[in-house]
Amino acid sequence: MNFVKMHGLGNDFILIDCLKQDLPDPQAFAIKYCNRKFGIGADQLLLIYPSEIADFSMRIFNADGSEVEMCGNGIRCFAKYIWDRGLSQTEILEVETLAGIVKPKKVGELVQVDMGNPEFRPEKIPVDAEGDIAFDIALEVYGWHARLNCVSMGNPHAVIFLEEDPKNFAVLKYGPAIETHPIFPKRTNVEFAFVKNSKEIIMRVWERGAGETLACGTGACATAVAAMKKKLVENKVTVHLLGGDLLIEWQENGHVYMTGPAEEVYEGTVKVPQIA
Repeated sequence: MNFVKMHGLGNDFILIDCLKQDLPDPQAFAIKYCNRKFGIGADQLLLIYPSEIADFSMRIFNADGSEVEMCGNGIRCFAKYIWDRGLSQTEILEVETLAGIVKPKKVGELVQVDMGNPEFRPEKIPVDAEGDIAFDIALEVYGWHARLNCVSMGNPHAVIFLEEDPKNFAVLKYGPAIETHPIFPKRTNVEFAFVKNSKEIIMRVWERGAGETLACGTGACATAVAAMKKKLVENKVTVHLLGGDLLIEWQENGHVYMTGPAEEVYEGTVKVPQIA
């Protein structure tokens, strides 16, 4: 099985082109080969398939084998692979995902992605909460009283605004407890954010099914729009993550646009029949 190792701001992926080869059990493959001790090592597995309604289809599996709807850093890597291999000449791709059609676009050496409209209604995120918008939800975790601002960017996010830079915050303690809290029927990604000023946000992320990662594109979008909705920042901000920066803009058409890099690391092959 041929694969390519890629990353977006250190959020890393095993990418497999299933246009040319079949991967019979992607869940088992993700569990085995995303393992950093005994496999290739990655946060997620990305798979390219043909699509009847778009240019290509993307499937995404976490390191724990769970399939997810969308990944912002992943789709930038997905698009770069397609353009670098000459699989499409168009500068704006249409990619089918479980979150709908997503459109990455070339912007110089970077990739801009139309992430669509954010969703704030509790039943659409989903989160067990009352009201028209799932903001300022009080949650106690290990004696810590958090206020969650929940957003869907095609996948669920719980954004927590802190009063200081999260660099020393106990993400590894509180992240998994919130991810698996009963109020989230499909679990959730968790963002710990600090609004530095009206144009900058500092963020760490605990990703559902992957643990803490160096960056999360949908998480950066969710954090930015939550801050914008609460009037903490302007409608165009830079989100500083452990792996680097993403530019997030919420335009008047209601769509969120994310711009950032994507990098190829190396190519390789593995023997799929070795999966137990």
